Amino acid sequence: MACDESLKTQAYLDGELDAADALKAEAHLEHCAECQGLAADHAELKEAMAGAPYHRAPAALHARIGAALDAEAKTEADVVPLKRSRKPGFWLGAGSGAGGMAIAAVLAFLLFMPANNAMVADLADAHVRSLMGEHLIDVASSDHHTVKPWFAGHSDVSPPTEDFKADGFALVGGRLDYVHGTRAAVVVYRHGAHVINLFAWPDRDARLPGASSRDGYRMVFWKQKD
Repeated sequence: MACDESLKTQAYLDGELDAADALKAEAHLEHCAECQGLAADHAELKEAMAGAPYHRAPAALHARIGAALDAEAKTEADVVPLKRSRKPGFWLGAGSGAGGMAIAAVLAFLLFMPANNAMVADLADAHVRSLMGEHLIDVASSDHHTVKPWFAGHSDVSPPTEDFKADGFALVGGRLDYVHGTRAAVVVYRHGAHVINLFAWPDRDARLPGASSRDGYRMVFWKQKD
């Protein structure tokens, strides 16, 4: 008999669920043999795709794509830069007309060209979902002494939670989210009417882009070791 939760399990395996639904899917997967088989097939396919030959794009094509992205970035809406923290290597970010994002990969995250597009799309989707009021904050506080311990009890990473209210970026809280199939800690700031989401998650052995954009949202990436 087909499991009624198989479609939701597939969505979970593809990293398409928000944090609340993903936790429910994990609990279901623990005791459903059919969905466990689905997960095994998914893992096998993922492994096969990872082992497929990788063909590097010609240098000329790479240069043309880079030039096109640079041209697109210059036409974006006015960008409000976030000031760097007093702690070297901590803060980097940007905001755009409808809100901005800062994305941190604690340690680093693995970046290949096909995964890059999916990763950027997932981050943009997660940001938009939060703006629509579906899931912006799990812990609401402007005190980093409250927000940081909350992450310590709920997340695999401990993102920086300093408040930059004096610079115009007020800490308002944090939440858990899922990005590209990975649980992420998200620190939430406000700059006037704009929301800035700082996503942090652990991954290793990675190359990291400097910046990207999607649907008018500017994203800045950096890595930080423990």
